[in-house]
Amino acid sequence: MIEADLGRCVAGFYPGASGVAGAAKLSGGASQETWTFDIVHPSGNVGAILRRAPPGYGASPSRAAGLDAEATLMQLAFDAGLPSPRVLHVLKEEEGLGRGFIMARVEGETIARKILRDEEFAKARPLLARQLGKVAAGIHSLPQAKLPKLRSMTSTQEIADLGREYRSFDRPRPVFELALRWLADHDPGASREVTLVHGDFRHGNLIIGPDGVRAVLDWELAHLGDPMEDLGWICVNSWRFGEIDKPVGGFGSREDLFAGYEEAGRKVVPDRVMFWEVMGTLRWGIMCCGMMQRFRSGPDHSMERAMIGRRASETEIDLLRLLAPRA
Repeated sequence: MIEADLGRCVAGFYPGASGVAGAAKLSGGASQETWTFDIVHPSGNVGAILRRAPPGYGASPSRAAGLDAEATLMQLAFDAGLPSPRVLHVLKEEEGLGRGFIMARVEGETIARKILRDEEFAKARPLLARQLGKVAAGIHSLPQAKLPKLRSMTSTQEIADLGREYRSFDRPRPVFELALRWLADHDPGASREVTLVHGDFRHGNLIIGPDGVRAVLDWELAHLGDPMEDLGWICVNSWRFGEIDKPVGGFGSREDLFAGYEEAGRKVVPDRVMFWEVMGTLRWGIMCCGMMQRFRSGPDHSMERAMIGRRASETEIDLLRLLAPRA
């Protein structure tokens, strides 16, 4: 069914296309789907990806930028020379595919354990932290005048939001209480510079090849805020997958990340990065608690939710390691 709808859609925007082939669903969350397929064309098939909220689904969650905004941001990044897929088409209501967009497929790997362990990526691993510093700098330099409408977020707002969400579970965790108090006591306040923030700059949202970073994906949580947030988030221990001594994604050092960022002409504020690393660690812990809460009380008792939920205890260890030298 979706191949027929995609075929009609593609024929309308891709000159010479005769249809699509090989449509396969890659993932599906509560409200969004990702499909891979080939655009069939006389000069050779073209790899493409559909990211959509199918017909009948409501609005995006309040923190989400929205699919139209995601498409705009990805195209702005592509036009600026950043590693980003090219957006081929934004869906129209009359096409019957829901809300979303079609982008060119970028070949590479997103699974962290393969990136960190497979020989194929051995030469890329030492380069990734510096490359990602440059990419983050490019994202933070995108001109605000061209950005779609996005929510704004400050550190003070984030602390308050996390506190409310944590307390809604009514399951006390002393380490989370400690982290919330530490964040409130060390809140740096509004950043002197407000930029575009990717919001989920980490493994799983990066396509990596043997040559390094090929694309940044999933701009769903993009917003305006402190650019140091992205640098802190990619240093959260949960994204190191066991390579605890390599703070940036399990493959590199903060020094290389910061060097790449500053080589691209932007300034790192290390204390703010550390603040956001603590914030990000707590945020992930609270997200894990939310998964466990939904497993316990909701209709979806999937093992995946339970497995993610148990990782809240790992973030408690991470928080204690971060805060012990600073208590």
